[in-house]
Amino acid sequence: MCGGIGLRIFKVQGLKPLHGKIKIQGAKNAVLPMMAASLLAEGRTEIRNVPEISDVFLMAEILRELGCRVEFRDDVLKINAVGLSGTVISEKSVGKMRSSSLLLGPLLSRAGEVTTWYPGGCVIGKRPIDYHLDVLRSMGAEILDDGGMLIAKAKKLYGTTFRFPYPSVGATENAVMAAVLASGTTKLVNCAKEPEVAELCGFLRSMGAKISGERTGIITVDGVEKLFPTNHVTAGDRICAGTYLAAAAASGGKIEITGVEPVILVEPLKALRKMGAGIRIFGAAGPKARICMAMEQRPAGIEIDTGPYPGFPTDLQSVFLAAEAAGSGESRFRETVYEARFEAAMRLAAFGADVSVQKDTAIIKGRYPLLPGIAETPDLRGGAALLVAALAADGLSVIADRGHLSRGYEDIGRDLRKLGADIEECEL
Repeated sequence: MCGGIGLRIFKVQGLKPLHGKIKIQGAKNAVLPMMAASLLAEGRTEIRNVPEISDVFLMAEILRELGCRVEFRDDVLKINAVGLSGTVISEKSVGKMRSSSLLLGPLLSRAGEVTTWYPGGCVIGKRPIDYHLDVLRSMGAEILDDGGMLIAKAKKLYGTTFRFPYPSVGATENAVMAAVLASGTTKLVNCAKEPEVAELCGFLRSMGAKISGERTGIITVDGVEKLFPTNHVTAGDRICAGTYLAAAAASGGKIEITGVEPVILVEPLKALRKMGAGIRIFGAAGPKARICMAMEQRPAGIEIDTGPYPGFPTDLQSVFLAAEAAGSGESRFRETVYEARFEAAMRLAAFGADVSVQKDTAIIKGRYPLLPGIAETPDLRGGAALLVAALAADGLSVIADRGHLSRGYEDIGRDLRKLGADIEECEL
């Protein structure tokens, strides 16, 4: 009987080809840094096309704890940071979400201090925030690590030149948010070039920031005295789009996706074509863009190396791997971003998948249909991968989820049902 232990059960009857149209939700990885950036301006900032996911609700709660007024109705998020009064982010809040680290730069800029903790979130290997701290120190911040608690102070931040050892998305975003109100010019080298970084820079420019070069890997920020509230419409979530395309590759069928710009999905779409999918694109960018995909064969084997944008996104590695587990050949996936992101690959054994892992590479020998399985989601994207595998299984599979999927998908069960999947859900 359903009732109260925080466990969602997905019952998936496989071998149902997907058909239909779906509009993709707003991008999680764009919204969260923009929510952090809203602290930089006194007044009400409005962000539209915001996904109703638990990470957004968690970040909203942290902002309220800091003294902001936050309203979230339908897909419209209103943040008024005029009453910012706190600078301490609780250990409990930080432990639930890695993206809380994005508040370091804005709080240092606006309030001159912040107390926080090393962040939590999905367990997919080491994701240290050393680069975040190093670039903030180079701008004049003093940061003390007291047994996992971070105490950062800066009477004033100053322009700097900093080269990232690795193009970290979060560190790039934190550095840009710290630099917009710093004194002088900041030059950031070897920056992440993900679309979400570019969107954050555009968002900050609409607030009055002076930023250039975000698509080149070298970002220049000329500090300004003050920023102002703004209005913004969030781009579609490329990872969510890639998940549903991978689901259609595994199950077969024909789907149409809107709400996301195909131009930011070049590598996943290239991979799908190699797998045998027929893909038509109508408009590479803009609100009327569409991706139509037909899969009339078993996915052919491919080789994929994940990497920073514009490479194949690590967030789509596990769902594409699951699709290939139900494919017709041998595939190799080399993970270059996180060292422990093959947990989902190993859990595919519950579905009879032939997967082996050798250091940073997973080798998959496709078989179809997969067997119905019982498994628990290991993390956000790994949970989606298990659902993709269940769609290609001959029988009823059961997937248990302790809140991972709701961190990134508004309602993945609902969306897959819209496309014809046979999925039932129950909260326990």
